Amino acid sequence: MPNETMLIVEDDEDILNLLSFNFESAGYGVITARDGNEGLAKARRHRPDLVLLDLMLPGRDGFDVCRELRRGEETAGMPIVMLTARGEEVDRIVGLELGADDYVVKPFSFRELLLRVRAVLRRAGAEVRPRTFFERDGLSIDMDAHAVKVDGEDVDLTATEFRLLTELVNSSPRVRTRDQLLSSVWGYEFEGYGRTVDTHVRRLRQKLGSCAELVETVRGVGYRFRE
Repeated sequence: MPNETMLIVEDDEDILNLLSFNFESAGYGVITARDGNEGLAKARRHRPDLVLLDLMLPGRDGFDVCRELRRGEETAGMPIVMLTARGEEVDRIVGLELGADDYVVKPFSFRELLLRVRAVLRRAGAEVRPRTFFERDGLSIDMDAHAVKVDGEDVDLTATEFRLLTELVNSSPRVRTRDQLLSSVWGYEFEGYGRTVDTHVRRLRQKLGSCAELVETVRGVGYRFRE
């Protein structure tokens, strides 16, 4: 049985009660919030293992809450799953670009949501490899310390971005397809979620700055870390 605690930020009382009941029945500790400001405050105070975040919230919307959590030193790596009735592609892309680890559209099955939550928590809590230090062309990665530097400056990556980077580095020079990355980094295989990989690669490149070109696109196939 899991022992992780999640924060559910949802303004619809019926959905909030349903989610709370089901996740508690699955063994999770549950903290709830009814608006964005309350959710942000409770995330900072309680440091949950995962935030299940509705997009359309009073006071402060889910995009803004996600943005603020990613800016905070103590909450930057907190896993976030967005849950929303807005299923337009642009909303999914914006959510992922802001640092959400996954995005589930209402209406949803609780079974799928539970699988997604478990996959995100598994990635966040995965055992680290034995200490390995990688360095090339100004990029340095301490696998064990979860530390990345570019030209000597610290780079703040989310848990998913770090796992994506190390997956590409450890697979080099082999090409990793989007489906392979979804399986190894995100922990699931769903058709149509290749854009999730593309969005995270774009964010990763932005953060790597002068080392961005080390992550290569292999047109029509996927991505690889440059030899």
